[in-house]
Amino acid sequence: MADKQIDMPTKYDPTAVEAGRYQTWLDEDVFKPSGDKKATPYSIVLPPPNVTGKLHLGHAWDTTLQDMIVRQKRMQGYDTLWIPGMDHAGIATQAKVEARLREQGITRYDLGREKFVDKVWEWKDEYAATIHKQWAKMGLSMDYSRERFTLDKGLSDAVKKVFVTLYKKGLIYRGEYIINWDPQARTALSDIEVIHQDDKGAFYHVKYPFANPDDTFNGKHYIEIATTRPETMMGDTAVAVNPDDDRYKDLVGKKVILPLADREIPIIADQYVDINFGTGMVKITPAHDPNDFLVGNRHNLERINTMNEDASMNDKAGKYAGMDRFDARKAMVADLDAQGLMIKIDPIVHSVGHSERTGVQVEARLSTQWFVKMKPLAEAAIKNQTGDNAVDFVPERFEHTFTQWMENVHDWVISRQLWWGHRIPAWYNKKTGEVYVNEEAPKDIENWEQDPDVLDTWFSSALWPFSTMGWPDEDSADYKRYFPTDTLVTGYDIIFFWISRMIFQSLEFTGKKPFKHVLIHGLMRDEDGRKMSKSLGNGIDPMDVIDKYGADALRWFLSTGSTAGQDVRFSYDKMDAAWNFINKIWNASRFVIMNLGENTKPEVPATDEWDLTDKWILSRLNNTVKHVTEMFDKFEFGEAGRALYNFIWNDFCDWYIEMSKEVLTGDDEAAKANKQDLLAYVLDQTLRLLHPIMPFVTEAIWQAMPHDGQSLVTAAYPIDHPEFDNATAEDDMTSLIDLIKAVRNIRVEANAPMSTPIDLQIKTSDDQLQGVFENNRDYIDRFVHPKNLEIGANLTAPKLAMTGVITGAEVSVPLAELVDLHDEVKRLDKEVDKYTAEVQRATKKLGNERFVANAPEDVVNAEREKQADNEKKLSATQQRLADIKAQL
Repeated sequence: MADKQIDMPTKYDPTAVEAGRYQTWLDEDVFKPSGDKKATPYSIVLPPPNVTGKLHLGHAWDTTLQDMIVRQKRMQGYDTLWIPGMDHAGIATQAKVEARLREQGITRYDLGREKFVDKVWEWKDEYAATIHKQWAKMGLSMDYSRERFTLDKGLSDAVKKVFVTLYKKGLIYRGEYIINWDPQARTALSDIEVIHQDDKGAFYHVKYPFANPDDTFNGKHYIEIATTRPETMMGDTAVAVNPDDDRYKDLVGKKVILPLADREIPIIADQYVDINFGTGMVKITPAHDPNDFLVGNRHNLERINTMNEDASMNDKAGKYAGMDRFDARKAMVADLDAQGLMIKIDPIVHSVGHSERTGVQVEARLSTQWFVKMKPLAEAAIKNQTGDNAVDFVPERFEHTFTQWMENVHDWVISRQLWWGHRIPAWYNKKTGEVYVNEEAPKDIENWEQDPDVLDTWFSSALWPFSTMGWPDEDSADYKRYFPTDTLVTGYDIIFFWISRMIFQSLEFTGKKPFKHVLIHGLMRDEDGRKMSKSLGNGIDPMDVIDKYGADALRWFLSTGSTAGQDVRFSYDKMDAAWNFINKIWNASRFVIMNLGENTKPEVPATDEWDLTDKWILSRLNNTVKHVTEMFDKFEFGEAGRALYNFIWNDFCDWYIEMSKEVLTGDDEAAKANKQDLLAYVLDQTLRLLHPIMPFVTEAIWQAMPHDGQSLVTAAYPIDHPEFDNATAEDDMTSLIDLIKAVRNIRVEANAPMSTPIDLQIKTSDDQLQGVFENNRDYIDRFVHPKNLEIGANLTAPKLAMTGVITGAEVSVPLAELVDLHDEVKRLDKEVDKYTAEVQRATKKLGNERFVANAPEDVVNAEREKQADNEKKLSATQQRLADIKAQL
């Protein structure tokens, strides 16, 4: 062991500990499935990050939770598979590459489609390499031999299969509809790719003159129309009123002149119009508003698209052709005012849609697109949640978020006017216009032209859980063994984008749910609770955090910092605490390893060799194993972390290791050997428990310990040992610790350091407790250093003494030369107040009939025991206080 001790300096250095460790794991192939066909399979697919940039703290959080789950399951003997991969992220990646090209003064159109796509592949390779380095730095135990990319041939084949199948079922169709349009990316957007934010705008009140000079309304030869978007006026094809609005019944059927266009349009009646909003009259622009589009369909109105793809005005806009949409708005407003047609302008703040990817204001645009008919798919997904095949949402409340969206879902526009992505498998005959949809191109390809559009990124990522397993080849070994996957870990912000689509596509094409559990976490925020963003400048690079604190410290913070579904605030103070905790583990491990014998094995000695501290630590260890395992199964990692922290810091480091020094420095070689074995065993089990959360430091310590030579990655996870459970030992050890703490507190109160000799009396009428103290005099001597120690039931506390009360016993320290009895009275007065408050609290709680009737029996009993204990402590303290007052 001597050589290994040299490798553990006195201070934890994460850089040294982590260096080369990940590559060693890869070289040893410990991340691949075990291949044990008798083992239960457990699989996770990584939510594929976009190849648009570096991973952020949210990714670090997400992947840490997955890695913890997989590492634990692997150690528990499951045949684990964790598939990594990345998403081509169509619009996001294309926007990044186009921005880079703009810096060089060129556009994608200058390059052409083929060369532009080559540039995007170069970008993908560059950022994929960065992401790989980040995965390694985080210590993620993924099987890279199965890594996938959404534009891989296999995944592309799956995309084509799904598109063609849905098309033949009538669930994919092509049609002219109003869609969300991003003028900068020049592509369609789905509803959930549009972010609404408040913008400053105005209501422009415009005169629409009657076509017949003899027509009037309220004595005027025009009607008043209010609009927030005068730039779309050139596309107006009607004015609408509600058929139940008595004010305008006589106007229906008349015509007005469209300002600036000198074109007649009819006044129509339609239920869409809100009688109580504004004037109760609205202009209808079927090519530039989704509601107007539906009104136009009902009344056979012409659709006049007045904008180009880049939101500049086209030739249908007359004199405004070629202008940017907002410049055209200013010009039209000026012309309306000059012609006496502008009544007034009311400034407003209203919600306006913006592209999630480029940030520009979205246009509602008439366009021919491909759509998925969502109703039957959504109904199947909703129905599935009522049966045994339901996906388990954690926390459960997010299932409602999922079903609510599915109940109100619109048809999904899946075509995107991009060059980067899965090309739509549809061809149009150059002569006849016939549409050919198939997984393969037509044989006489020279007569056909493929649709230039690509599919929405989410169309391919919706297939991720099963396409990565080899589907549509249902005989694929991975698909047959590992699908459905077990757990998906992701943020609540993509329930609509991704989780929902994976569920309905998986049900449609495999007949199975894509995952058994979906663990939802929140968003990463800064210390002030603000969402991290470039605009706020509050983003934090997880790689910078790792450089300073190490991956294990970051992983500890991320895994224990919040509960499922909740946001978490990043804090450097918490990172400092995480590093300190690991440093504590490091130094405790270093002490244990340095004190192991040549023949030490991490195993439990025969039971007749256990002293109280051994029985206690094994019981505490076993309780921790059970609790941590249960909390992992419930995905309550914060609770698991708290249990580990308390056991390691308090039980193992502060008490057991310290108490073991009494034996390690003694002359009993047999006892010393037993203690060394047990120290090694408890440390061994603790490292196994910690490994899923802190893989680097636990592996480093493990390699310095006696073991069978394997990596900790594949070592067995601790299991429940009922023979270790020992409530009596835990109670007895608690009494011993309470005694030591009580005497130490007295020393502090009296300003009496350990070097100051004291006499100690322990008065107890509890035979069991008296035996505990008598049998552990060595520990009492070591930890409180009494000059004389008396233990008994009939002891009389000296006149001048400081006292403490613990459960079942009173502690007295004669300190005539060191303490003022008046100060001792003040201290005991505070103790009386403390115990009185506790008794009153418990009495009130137990007097609450609802609490007693509804709380679990063990909770009520625990409260009663606590009340009885505090009543005894109160009585003993009051008696001691009375005795001292009588002596003053």
